[in-house]
Amino acid sequence: MVGVFWRLSARRNCFIRVPEVLLTAILLSCSLSWSQADPDGQDTSQETTKDKTGQVVVKAPGGKETVVPAKRRSFVFAPIPISSPALGTGLVPVVGLIFPLRKNDTVSQPSTIGAAGLITNNGSRAFAVGGQLFFRHDNYRVTAAFFQGNLNYDLYGVGASAGRAGQKLPLKQDGSVFLGEILRRLKWDFMAGPRVLTGNSLITVRRENPEVPEPPDVGLRTSLTALGFTITRDTRANRFYPTNGTSFTFTSDFFGKSLGSKYSFQSFRTTFNKYWGLSERQVLAYNAHFCATGGEPPFYGNCIYATNNELRGYTAGRYLDRYMIATQLEYRLQLPLRFGVVGFGGIGGVAPGARQFFQSSEFLPAGGGGVRFMLSSTYHVNLRADFAAGRGDHTFSLGLSEAF
Repeated sequence: MVGVFWRLSARRNCFIRVPEVLLTAILLSCSLSWSQADPDGQDTSQETTKDKTGQVVVKAPGGKETVVPAKRRSFVFAPIPISSPALGTGLVPVVGLIFPLRKNDTVSQPSTIGAAGLITNNGSRAFAVGGQLFFRHDNYRVTAAFFQGNLNYDLYGVGASAGRAGQKLPLKQDGSVFLGEILRRLKWDFMAGPRVLTGNSLITVRRENPEVPEPPDVGLRTSLTALGFTITRDTRANRFYPTNGTSFTFTSDFFGKSLGSKYSFQSFRTTFNKYWGLSERQVLAYNAHFCATGGEPPFYGNCIYATNNELRGYTAGRYLDRYMIATQLEYRLQLPLRFGVVGFGGIGGVAPGARQFFQSSEFLPAGGGGVRFMLSSTYHVNLRADFAAGRGDHTFSLGLSEAF
C-alpha cells in the first residue's frame, strides 16, 4: 500500500501518506509480536537462507532475494506520532490485520487490511481503510484504499515566484478518494497493471481578507475521476531499510470529463531509488523524482514540491506548478543501542515548462540531518526525526521508516 493514495485533494500527495503509514504501522506492530518465520511448511522449491540479523531470506528462481517476515496471522494496533510542516503535529492511530494468503508461499510479502485515522493540532481530521494483497509467489499485487476527511493547509499560489513571495491563503478541504490497482509481474522483475482513482472535494477559505486571491471552485464540490496504469520494478530485499538494490515506479492518471471529472488533465510521476551498502552499518541512498502535468488541472492537480519527502526543508504546498523535479542523496549510519544518524542534501524545483528548469533562480536546494531509533529489528523499521533547511524555509518532520 506504500505510495498509492494521496493523489486527489489539494494536499493530494499528503493523502497518499495515510495508507503508507497504515501499512508500515501494521508491519511494525506485527514484527514486535511475531516470532521468526518457521521454516516448516515453506516452499522447498525456493532457496532459503538467513542473513546476519537472523531474518529468513528466500532466493527466487530468477535470483531476486526477499526478506521473509513471520507468517502468522496477527491483529495489530499502533498509535503513530507524526509531525508535518503542512498539517501540524498529531497522531495516526492504526488497527489492522496482517496475514499470508498461503503459508507455503515464501516469496510473496504479507498481505494487509486495516484502517487508520489522522488527528493533528491544526484541525485536520481524516480516516482511511484499505488493503494490499500479495499472492502467487509475488506475481500479483492488488491494492484498494478509501480516504475521507478534511485537511487544513495554506495555498501560496502557483509557480516558484508565488512560493518565494510567502503570501498564503489558509484553506480547508473536505473530501474523499478511492484508489484501486492491480499489478502483474512481467519479465526482468517488472510489474504493471491498471489503476482507477475517483473522488470529490469541497474547498473553503479559513480566514477573511486573505493575502492570496481565492482559487476557482471555492465553496463548490468538485469531482475527479481517472484511469491510468502503473509500472514498477523493485529489487530491494527490505523495503523498510534497503541496503542494496533499486526501486522504480512510474504512474499515470488520465482525468476526463467523460469519466465524470470536472477537469480534464493528465498526471505523470516517476521515482527512482538506488541503494549502496558501504559496510555493515553504513548505507548510501539516492532518490530522483519527476512529475509532469498536462491539460487543464485544478491548482491541486499540479505537481506539489516537498511532498513524499521530496525535498525535506520546504513546507509541502508552498511551491507547485506544471512540472517538478527533485533529486537527493542520503548517508545513513547505524549506531549502537538501536540508534542511528543520517545526513542528506538535494536540489530540485518547479516550473511551468521544461526549459525553465535551466534557470538557476528556479532551483530549490535543501539539506539537513536526522536521528533514527530502531523500533523493529525484524523489519528494521526506524522512527525518523529530521530537520532540514531550504531556501527561505526550514522543516522538522517525524515519522516511521526512511524518507525513501
